This record gives sequence, structure tokens and C-alpha cells, in this order.
Amino acid sequence: MKDMKSQRQGGCLLAKIRQVGGRIFARKLKEYRIEINPPQGRIMFELWQQDGISINELALKTQLKKSTLTSMLDRLEKMGYIKRQRSRKDRRKILIKRTKKDRTMEKVYVAVSDEMTELFYEGFSKSEIDRFEKDLKQVLSNLTDFEANVIKERNCS
Repeated sequence: MKDMKSQRQGGCLLAKIRQVGGRIFARKLKEYRIEINPPQGRIMFELWQQDGISINELALKTQLKKSTLTSMLDRLEKMGYIKRQRSRKDRRKILIKRTKKDRTMEKVYVAVSDEMTELFYEGFSKSEIDRFEKDLKQVLSNLTDFEANVIKERNCS
């Protein structure tokens, strides 16, 4: 049995950071009267990078399951932040498009997000931030590769 002090805590620390950070971010969004929550903001952030993408592309970019993403898109559509539109190139494909209401909210949301980034990286040098983000990308890659392999194994059996 491993010594408890030598056990790595990365996963636990990331979960705690996500919880505390999410609460702070949600509070800040409320202060600025933004009605979407942080997970919905993750969806909107991807649309701000590329408007008019398919649900499949959005699921990959946000790392959300399609069923979760679909229900979140339903709420965002009801609130007036997105609309679904059939692709002109492939009528079977539904694209997620931004709305005028979303474009108004984007600037404020980005300002709140910038405040969170400053809080998150307080006391870090630029090189420490670069290294930290590189390491986080590696952890994410490890996990997504593992998940993809599990799905492949299940489909093969």
C-alpha cells in the first residue's frame, strides 16, 4: 500500500479548483447581470471563435456529450443567444449560429472571463503560466485518448 503522503493529488486539486472557480465565476456573472452560467459560457466561447458550426463539432470543442450539449443548446436558444439553422451545403446538418443578443453579451462575458484569468494566475510568471497550460493540455490529451480507446474497445466487442 502506498504511503498516503506520496499519493498524487492532481485530479482532486483540479476538481476543487473547478468547484471554487465555478462558484466565483458564477457570482461574477450574476454581478454583471449575465444570465448564462459558466458551462453555457463554454459553449458560447467556442461559437465566438467560430460561428455556425455543427453540434458534432461543438461537442468535440467543448468536450461535452451530445445529450448534455443538446439540452444546454435548447436553453440557450430559449434565452435567445443561439439559433439552429440547416446547412446550405448539407441539409441534414444543423448549424449553431449566434444571435444579436449574444453579440451584445459577449463583451461583458469576456471582461468577466479576463477578471477570472487574472485571479487564477495571480503570482505566476508568464513562463510558469505557459508551462502550466502546456501540462494541462497534456493531461487533457491523456484523458481524451484514454476515453477514445475505451469507446473503441466497447464498439469492437
